[in-house]
Amino acid sequence: MSLRECIIAARTAAPLANADGTTTVEFCFRADEPVFAGHFPGRPMLPGIFQLEMTRVAAEVTLGCALAISEVTRAKFISPVQPDETVRVKLKCSETPPAIRAHATLLVAERKAGEVILQLERNP
Repeated sequence: MSLRECIIAARTAAPLANADGTTTVEFCFRADEPVFAGHFPGRPMLPGIFQLEMTRVAAEVTLGCALAISEVTRAKFISPVQPDETVRVKLKCSETPPAIRAHATLLVAERKAGEVILQLERNP
């Protein structure tokens, strides 16, 4: 299973539009997912690349189109995401053609797990 397929399979619900103009997309990775093998033995945690890709996938689901990352403007991993934890990606997208800026806060329960800002482009 590819990284993208793993992330799509981990999505738990349809995107939810919030009153503040953001959209929330939830993901949960099971403990038996291969992503946790070796990262790290005895203390499994979701790799940071998954947080970047979860942001991109959340933007694709929200905007309804395929997107490619052109720049990682910010990637701050604040606390580890462990197996079977639900990650809420709270996403705000803004578009200045041809770029789309995706700003995401990743939350586990009420704990901030990360912050990601991506510059995206529509992928034909």
